[in-house]
Amino acid sequence: MIPFIKNMLVIARRDFLAIVATPTFLLFLLAPLFMVGMGLAGGMGASKLADSARGAGRIVAVADAADVEALRAADTRLRAGIAREIPVLDVRIAGPANADTLAIATEKGSDTYAVLSGPLAAPRIVEREPDSSAGRYLAMLADDVVRARAAGPLPAPAPRFESLSSGGTSIAIRQSLGFGAVFVIFLLTLLLAGQTVSSLAEEKGNKVIEILAAAVPLESVFLGKLLGFLGVTILFIAFWVVMAIAGGFVAVTQMDPAALSTAGQAGEAATALAAMPATGWPFFLGIGFVYFILSFLLLGAVFLGVGAQAGTVREIQMLSLPITIFQVGMFSLSSAAASAPDSGLARFAQIFPFSSPLAMAARAATDDARSVHLLALGWQAIWVALVIFVSVRLFRAGVLSGGGGWKFWRRTASTATLAAATEQTTDDRR
Repeated sequence: MIPFIKNMLVIARRDFLAIVATPTFLLFLLAPLFMVGMGLAGGMGASKLADSARGAGRIVAVADAADVEALRAADTRLRAGIAREIPVLDVRIAGPANADTLAIATEKGSDTYAVLSGPLAAPRIVEREPDSSAGRYLAMLADDVVRARAAGPLPAPAPRFESLSSGGTSIAIRQSLGFGAVFVIFLLTLLLAGQTVSSLAEEKGNKVIEILAAAVPLESVFLGKLLGFLGVTILFIAFWVVMAIAGGFVAVTQMDPAALSTAGQAGEAATALAAMPATGWPFFLGIGFVYFILSFLLLGAVFLGVGAQAGTVREIQMLSLPITIFQVGMFSLSSAAASAPDSGLARFAQIFPFSSPLAMAARAATDDARSVHLLALGWQAIWVALVIFVSVRLFRAGVLSGGGGWKFWRRTASTATLAAATEQTTDDRR
């Protein structure tokens, strides 16, 4: 066992240094920056497009000159209490120039969703879509003006607003934290575990894997590669954690305390930090990291086992595609479980071995029970051991047969030939 472990550690150190001690590893570390940059660029473009489209929409009210100010005041009052965004109100004075309602609705330069005309007690509303929110808003606007005039002048209400400071974290925020954990684990697993296939493809192309197979047991090669890539993954995560902490400290030191207290941004930051997962930040982050390691071992072992069956780089890429699609399906399943934590779908996702790490990480954000995670870790450890056992057999059969088949449960022709050659060499030495 000791020589086996030594061989495994040698292979792990070799693969770790082969990836880290290269100039391209810096690009690999900075890959999230390019992803975030592209995402921000796309988001800014979509936001500008939405803003331009939103600004082009309007609703029109054609009313008497005496009703213009009342309509604008009612519009300002109603908009403050409506969460949904309402198109801009264009109030026009009734007259010959604004007599044709259909002409106003079809004017070029902006989208007109509804037009109100006639007396406010019985208005005529022309709307683009039947029973639209724009038409109902104009009807509510006219009704508010009529009711205010009928009631006469009333004293303005003076409401007192108080902050709910001890209400805890809302369910929606915790579900958002759960979805964030699912997304981060999925993205890191797919980004980092996929590198095992690239390394295996390179070593199969230049015959390095055959030299390793002749020097050490293939089980040591498999586990060493998996351990080496796990070390690269931990280094990747540690780098970005340090960068995030350093960026946070720099941002805090550059902020003006007076400006923060004046603008109220300090209170908003404190509220955001108070949005805690159900199990608390230390337990949530720690258990999330453990679930990520288990997910990486599952997917990395599958990539190595299946990738060894291919004989060329193209075949390795084709074989890794179904695994990637399957993992995307697990991400969709776990995301649905994060949005409905008490449903049967969530329980299935938490039990199914390949979605269990992601779904249980999401559960740590919405459920304060901690003992269930010990049971989940034991369940996932069993499946990690089973997948590694099967993947080692696949890896051995694929390497010894040159990637020509999936016969891992019995000796392949290449294995038998290698055994016969070894026996002949032993007889010759004797």
